[in-house]
Amino acid sequence: MDKITIGAMPYMSVMPTLLVGANVNGKPNYMTAAWATVACMAPPMVCVAINKTRYTAKGIEENKTFSLNVPSAKDVVAADHCGLVSGANEDKSKIYKSFYGKLKTAPLAEECPVNIECRLFKSVDCGSHLLYIGEVVEIHADRSCVADKKPDTVKIDPIVYAQSAYWHVGTQAGKAFSIGKEYQKK
Repeated sequence: MDKITIGAMPYMSVMPTLLVGANVNGKPNYMTAAWATVACMAPPMVCVAINKTRYTAKGIEENKTFSLNVPSAKDVVAADHCGLVSGANEDKSKIYKSFYGKLKTAPLAEECPVNIECRLFKSVDCGSHLLYIGEVVEIHADRSCVADKKPDTVKIDPIVYAQSAYWHVGTQAGKAFSIGKEYQKK
């Protein structure tokens, strides 16, 4: 391969498209985010990077709770809308029907097949963004999207974000922690 340098940037080939839910001044608010990942297995933790200027950050700081909601591709219009407008300027509480789980202060979007309810573990100032690390308190999933007691990616049809576009998940390339056994040394 012929490699070239293209400069420093926060690049990942694909990222999940999520709706970060937080109550702000007592009202549910959702913002679209793609800078999120698993942070720890035990205890289970996830993290999301949010620009310090975002209205949703105010709600996370206020309640010390938040949710990560996984929208399906059929909901891409509403999900993208939540990233285009600020809750400071537009009431986004009616875009999704909210429900509450164990924490009572992290709004969960009913229309999303999977909702991850989080208690704020730590926030880290990374510069332009705050990295919110949340301990997973509970995962709520639509019964129709669960197989073997786990969320089923194909049934969820999550939105994947890459290079300023939204994508569907493709076909499976191989079974993790298994296909590598076929590797032949060179």
